Amino acid sequence: MILNSANRITLLRILLIVPFVICMLKVNHPDIGDPMRYLSLLIFIVMALSDAYDGYLARKNKQVTRLGSFLDPMADKLLMTCACLLLAMKRTAIPGFALPPTVVVLIVGKDIFLLLGFLILYFLTFQVKIIPALIGKTATFLQLSMVIGILIAPEVSTVLPGWIWFLRFLWWAAAGIAILTTLIYIYAGSRYIEQFENVNEKVSEGN
Repeated sequence: MILNSANRITLLRILLIVPFVICMLKVNHPDIGDPMRYLSLLIFIVMALSDAYDGYLARKNKQVTRLGSFLDPMADKLLMTCACLLLAMKRTAIPGFALPPTVVVLIVGKDIFLLLGFLILYFLTFQVKIIPALIGKTATFLQLSMVIGILIAPEVSTVLPGWIWFLRFLWWAAAGIAILTTLIYIYAGSRYIEQFENVNEKVSEGN
């Protein structure tokens, strides 16, 4: 299979998760902590921008493929799972701005639940069906903003003392949208399965 340019960018985004994790593992090192946090931030921003760019490229060049429709959300989920876990762990959390475990459970749990739903959908219909929704993009945007906000918090909070309150609003908003996204995708998946079964029943009756 020949990958188009949009899919190559998506694969690059997945590969960049490795150096991002490596840098995050050193953000609290006494000698190189800040440079590693800055580098983590830079890599994360590159991945966030590439997420928007590969989608734009696919639509502009009419290169929307089934592989790309699968890889793009998978890249988002892998990135956010790694970022959320690292920002909540004591070893890698940003001091004073650690992500609450409840938020991590809701965001990561949503992705795990949707992955299970995708597998159930596939085994019931034997089709790869990606159901896009605007709220899914909204959830991704909030989560990306949340991670960037935490990574820049040590500097921004010295200028804006209320930054921590903004972050708290952001991460609970991201958690709330994650719950809502899960419910919407459950409904959409159920409707798709119902329509699929109705079509099969009509085909069986016709035969």
